[in-house]
Amino acid sequence: MNLKTVLYERDGQVGVLRLNRPERMNAVIERMYLDIQAVLDEARGDPEIRALVLTGTVWEREDGDKQAFCAGADLKKHAAGERTPWQKREYILLAHEITRRLYELEKPTIAAVNGPARGAGAEMALCCDFIFMADEATLAFTETGLGTFVGGGVTRHLTRLVGMARAKELIYTGRILDGQEAVDFGLALRSYPEKEILSAAIDFGEELALRAPVSLAFAKELIQLSQQRDLHTVLMKSEAKRS
Repeated sequence: MNLKTVLYERDGQVGVLRLNRPERMNAVIERMYLDIQAVLDEARGDPEIRALVLTGTVWEREDGDKQAFCAGADLKKHAAGERTPWQKREYILLAHEITRRLYELEKPTIAAVNGPARGAGAEMALCCDFIFMADEATLAFTETGLGTFVGGGVTRHLTRLVGMARAKELIYTGRILDGQEAVDFGLALRSYPEKEILSAAIDFGEELALRAPVSLAFAKELIQLSQQRDLHTVLMKSEAKRS
């Protein structure tokens, strides 16, 4: 793979995908989405990879490291006005395709949110099976303050995670949650000190890697189906998988 905006490595049976534009707080551009797509395709077809961790690269500065998960879309590039209306539409469709692929990946996915997650960063985190957050990291849906709108299935995923009232609060107000608040809301599974977040996510991925991969894939599919199908359909689907 010729990756330019992300890094991909293996840690045992866990794939680690790092968003890698730290000088822009790992803000998303088209090339990053294409690189993420390439990694997801690689991980899907690799039987040695049993789980995937998504995190952000740290910006090492003279005055100290600057953690970042993903600050959202690269607004500087957006403001340059280089895209035609058609290109803008294609960008949005690409973003939606990546969040769909991440959500539907047959293997367990863990977002290790090590710094600010906004916009596309928050969307991708919500499409993972689990969110681990650093205590100092923050997550927010700030689109209503920017005159844009949440994408990536946030209105669906967030409502199912935290309930309608809290989903409305977070989206309407743009409230910023730190790691422990995200856990209290039911948005994140666990919160850790900043230096421990990635190792904790990888350790959890290794724990999941010990489970039967086909069973995990079926469980993930049916759990996600349960959010949109009636009980009869889920039971019939389950019976078909067991046959």
